[in-house]
Amino acid sequence: MEKRIIIILIIIPLALILTLFLIRLFSETQIDDINPEISCNREIIEKSDILFIIPKFNNNSISENKTWCNDILALNKTLALHGLTHEYHEFKTDRTQEYLQEGINIFKDCFGFEPEIFKPPQLKISPTNKKLIKINNLKLKTYLNQIFHKVYHCQDTGKFSNKFISWF
Repeated sequence: MEKRIIIILIIIPLALILTLFLIRLFSETQIDDINPEISCNREIIEKSDILFIIPKFNNNSISENKTWCNDILALNKTLALHGLTHEYHEFKTDRTQEYLQEGINIFKDCFGFEPEIFKPPQLKISPTNKKLIKINNLKLKTYLNQIFHKVYHCQDTGKFSNKFISWF
């Protein structure tokens, strides 16, 4: 009887890990922190399905770099909004409609359409900002998204390295 319990206690976690591995293997891949001022591995960009764009980094708007905007558009990927400035816990602090709208406008000026998906930097978001995202008809991506998708980071700065993300 004890042997059966031990076997079950081993099999269940292994089955869950295998299931998660398979879900991640067949789910869309994503990359965070896309911005012309952030060095990014082109190979990872090309293999990613969704690019999370920082619209204003170091006080520079992506819409001022039309060549970059056109290059990103030419990749024919799903483009999404990743904060406005990507400050630490940027959306953990309550923001106004005007603040979010600035990011949406810069994104639209660059790519010609408004984003439909939003991911807060560091995945931190206040309840007020969750409502703000919902009011603006943006699909919010947070922790579960990170668990069930391979999510790379341009400068390989996530909790797990891009090499680990590729493997698992």
